[in-house]
Amino acid sequence: MDMRGVVRRAMKSAAAGVLHHSGLRKALASYRRHQSGGRRVLIVSYHRVVEDFFGELQRSIPGLLISQETFRRHLEGLSAAGYKFATIGEALDVMSGAKTAHDDLCVVTFDDGYRDVYRYAYPVLKEMGVPAITYLPSNLIGTDFRFNHDRLFHLVHQVQAQGFQPMFDVLEEPAASLMTEVMSGRKRLSAALDDFIGHHSSATLVDTIHALEARLGPDVPKLPEQGDLMNWDEVREMARDGFEFGAHTLGHVVLTHEPLDVVEREVRESKAIIERELGTPVRDFAYCNGWYSDDVIDVLMRNGFRSAVTTEDMSNRIGGNPFTLKRKVLWENFSVGVTGGYSPSLTVCQLDDCFGTLGMREPVLGRRPQRTEKDKDAPTPPPSPIIQEGVAW
Repeated sequence: MDMRGVVRRAMKSAAAGVLHHSGLRKALASYRRHQSGGRRVLIVSYHRVVEDFFGELQRSIPGLLISQETFRRHLEGLSAAGYKFATIGEALDVMSGAKTAHDDLCVVTFDDGYRDVYRYAYPVLKEMGVPAITYLPSNLIGTDFRFNHDRLFHLVHQVQAQGFQPMFDVLEEPAASLMTEVMSGRKRLSAALDDFIGHHSSATLVDTIHALEARLGPDVPKLPEQGDLMNWDEVREMARDGFEFGAHTLGHVVLTHEPLDVVEREVRESKAIIERELGTPVRDFAYCNGWYSDDVIDVLMRNGFRSAVTTEDMSNRIGGNPFTLKRKVLWENFSVGVTGGYSPSLTVCQLDDCFGTLGMREPVLGRRPQRTEKDKDAPTPPPSPIIQEGVAW
């Protein structure tokens, strides 16, 4: 970590210690509860729960990872902070005013359907009696597919390992620009990919993957070993134990990048596949990359959905829009203090959004214009918080 990162982490840890031990954290939580309409509804988001964070860190996008041990400690910390774990339906009832809650609520969510969730999160959730919902890219479940972001991370990492410095003149744009940023050291790999994925359509990502595969040649493994997805038998096992599933498009598509006929198909068919496999209604959706538009919301409503979650790290309010639900995206370093170990005071201050309440960070908003073919060369929007390596305020 660079010196600025060390200083930022030290300042954040020190502030968390003061807030927690002085009682100011509880005062800020009470203020946030009042702001939210009398009850807080916290929705937390995870991607991959792994057995060994540091081992997996060498080959995977850091911001998608959390160890099983840290995940368990998050759940224990949420309970100790006064949150009651709820289903997405229970939370929506409280937000709409249909029901009241005696405690603040927390909804646990997972995006993407990684098999790590089945292996390492599911046993912990079942043991602790915590409900959760997983949002599935339904066309990919039960296949050997790897997500574009995982494939790109793997391929660029392979290029770095091979040391192919003079490769840029044989790559077309935008692949050449991506590699120039990474190989020159101007950006960390995760940050460069975050910007790249945020700017380009799924088709462009696939073209870039193919270009890198061709450059690396036949002897380099094209798919990462890690990042495999659940199959439908595993999904059904979790469903029988009461865990819920929502839709996350057919193929993990950022819908604001696509024309509306593609949006309609991704929404309608992803819902239909999960309903066919599980035999239960699917009414909840997660926006890929957390990005949405009014057009996308209209499509969701027409297809019978009741809610959709973003990655906007803000407070949910009683009476708020159920199609722009706010979520706090969590990973391992969310809880790492200045000494490099798990910090309970930092974790609970982050979960209670103390730093946001004090204006010490700015959330990344998910509302985007519905882009068309003529917008493909538009400026890169602000990055999402999903795969960044840094720890922001």
